[in-house]
Amino acid sequence: MHQRRQLLRLTALGALAAPSLIQAQPSPKALRGPTLLTVSGLIGAGNRGPINKIQDQMMVKQKVSFGKAHAFDFAAITALPAVTIQPTLEYDGARHILKGPLLIDVLKSCGVKVQDGMVVFLRAVDGYAAQVSVADAIKYRFIVATHLDGHPMALGGLGPLWAVFDADRFADMAAKSLPDRFAWCPWATYHIEVKAA
Repeated sequence: MHQRRQLLRLTALGALAAPSLIQAQPSPKALRGPTLLTVSGLIGAGNRGPINKIQDQMMVKQKVSFGKAHAFDFAAITALPAVTIQPTLEYDGARHILKGPLLIDVLKSCGVKVQDGMVVFLRAVDGYAAQVSVADAIKYRFIVATHLDGHPMALGGLGPLWAVFDADRFADMAAKSLPDRFAWCPWATYHIEVKAA
């Protein structure tokens, strides 16, 4: 976990040092800001085209590939109905308020026709990835958190987006150690791939 945090800090510093690279991201239709989340795989029509080997460097390095995708900026993700959860976090052992849309609502807004056996791969900016069945995403009420304790989450911390759930509310998860509760929850989530199992 320490190496992951260190890599995330370096990524954030690189982004600060090269703002022109951030602005060079693809500009999907109707987005006003930089893309924070890209959803690919078994989606609908999408709002952006295939992977761009120049502009999508991080995805290319992480072996992500797609012919179409659905991109969200901060305004688009926060326009979806939000829910609030209050899990105990592993970093300080305290409960915190996280807010954002349900992961399943994010998928449906991309035209995903939810079916039994589907899985999602949740990818973080540092390359960490977790596979979660859509059934578990629904059961545990995963959200794509945009806010922590009332404030937008920043790159270099847990954000700007975090795929997470309230493990305290589920006996099977609450029985695990704090770090083990969040193995499915890559902070700094930036890509979701929807696949059939």
